[in-house]
Amino acid sequence: MEFTEQFLADTAEIVRQLDRGAVRAMVQLIVETRAAGGRIFFLGCGGGAGHASHAVNDFRLLAGIPSFTPTDNVSELTARINDDGWDGAYAAWLEQFAPGKQDLVFVFSVGGGSVEHGLSVNIVRALELGRARGARITGVVGRDGGTTARLADACVVVPTVRPESVTAQTESIQAVVWHLLVSHPEINRRKMRWESND
Repeated sequence: MEFTEQFLADTAEIVRQLDRGAVRAMVQLIVETRAAGGRIFFLGCGGGAGHASHAVNDFRLLAGIPSFTPTDNVSELTARINDDGWDGAYAAWLEQFAPGKQDLVFVFSVGGGSVEHGLSVNIVRALELGRARGARITGVVGRDGGTTARLADACVVVPTVRPESVTAQTESIQAVVWHLLVSHPEINRRKMRWESND
């Protein structure tokens, strides 16, 4: 099959296989977070960092939930990397917010983080801190879900249909899932401009 057709066919298959129950559980976590006056802390690296920044905008603007990510302030992030090292930078950033049981830590990661394999250890350390402080955890991750899936209260693990495109497909589906969440009638409080005009 030609590449374009294969990629789009794989995308359709991934969407078909997505765990709808996990998505509904994420909706409930977000609804409960807002009702409790909590905040959402988005974490990601690489493409996940870009998703985190975009999601902060969407959840603040469209859902009215205070949302933050460490990658929105490059000066603070790099200062923390200098002081705390890359592995501890996200946890040090999260600690300043004194996360608690009303808050939600939300991860975008292809592998979900693994100390054993030295992958996204900064995310793992932040998750450990959040869990120790009582914050709830969610995320959209790929492969086997890694530490994020193991610690999460609800997590969407993007099915792997073709291993050689796992990163591209996972990051694509992450955007689909968070846009589903922020558009969900139980979460959305403000229509986007194009949807509100005739």
